[in-house]
Amino acid sequence: MYNTTIQKEWFSNGERYAKEINEMVEFGKKNGWENWKGEEPEDKRAHLALEVFELLKAANQNGETELFREQFPPAHSPIIPLMKEKSQSIEQLHFISDQKIVFLTGTSYEKRQAYVLDQDNITTLDESIHAIGKSKQGNIFALATPGKISLYKGWNGEIINEFTLSETQDSGITEMTPFNDGNKVLVVSSNGIYLISKEDKKLIHPTNEDNDEDWTSQIDMENAALSHDNTYIAVGDQGYDHRILDAEGNTLGAIGPQSSYPHFCLFAKDDSQLITNSCHFYNGITIGINSDQYIGADIEAYTESDDFTFIDEEMRVYAGVATKDHYILGDAYGYIKAFDNNGNQLWRYFLGSTISGMTVSDNGETLWVAAHSGILHKLTLNKGQRDTHIIGNGKHYEEFRLLIWKDEPQAWKW
Repeated sequence: MYNTTIQKEWFSNGERYAKEINEMVEFGKKNGWENWKGEEPEDKRAHLALEVFELLKAANQNGETELFREQFPPAHSPIIPLMKEKSQSIEQLHFISDQKIVFLTGTSYEKRQAYVLDQDNITTLDESIHAIGKSKQGNIFALATPGKISLYKGWNGEIINEFTLSETQDSGITEMTPFNDGNKVLVVSSNGIYLISKEDKKLIHPTNEDNDEDWTSQIDMENAALSHDNTYIAVGDQGYDHRILDAEGNTLGAIGPQSSYPHFCLFAKDDSQLITNSCHFYNGITIGINSDQYIGADIEAYTESDDFTFIDEEMRVYAGVATKDHYILGDAYGYIKAFDNNGNQLWRYFLGSTISGMTVSDNGETLWVAAHSGILHKLTLNKGQRDTHIIGNGKHYEEFRLLIWKDEPQAWKW
């Protein structure tokens, strides 16, 4: 079916590259990177990328993607040249039910498009939707359209609330999380972090405590998290330490960064721990504090303490989910990694490009991961690796990846 020379070169070189990368990483983890004396493995298949991509499109059009996947296991590095003009961020992933999720393409400062992915079928949603959120419990969905947020009980369920937004509040929404009862929404944007309800539109981060007339709420690396029971909120950005707030936005405690800039935060599934990540260039440090410390927390920046646990000392975290007994975090280098609340790394799995979004099924068996490469990955966790081209030690089965690229007539399934 396929050019035998191209297929063999793609397959054999990909298998070799994955084996060498995995061996190098294992050595570095075990013996320290300073003791690695070998050369870094190189994937030399870029010259095949365009032809393989054309074969991929043909396989999609002919309904032969499963056979193509066996012959040409997917890879990230060789197709980087193809991404330069076509890639786009995929964000705000939320699990709906069964094998169905919703997501957006485009960053907060770009024109966005919302989609539903059901199995491997994509449906385009109303183009006016520019942000999507889901509650931690209660199955409440929030959709932002120009000037308002609409809240629904379940996906396509009855509308239970609508909140108006000012232009400032509605501009550049990075993420949003409705409260479990559908009466408030936590809105994160580069114009500040807000609590939105019918009664109030409260800016909760940053705060102008000094009443500075030149003060602005404009922030970078804005991030926030809502606890699953909605009792606590964590907020932070590049210029301000992470703070823990109550459900009304009042400060309860502060967590100083252990790397340079506060970048990400997430509560454990049972709210027993809050993890905060701070970054420096492409690396970072993630720490965790226990729930009995939320009120009155005072973690000093850049200072080791018994008051927190080091979860990870490598990743600049961009996205993550909390499962029943661990976290899955995605980083700047394109890895997803799992950690328990004591900082033990359970597994790692390489996908490629900075991770931009993530959601997990309610039963914890299926994980969808998106990246700035414009690729959306669907993984069945703990099913076993699909082939010998996997980089990482996570025993997960990639069902497929979708190339959702600009200027392409469809999402290509690989």
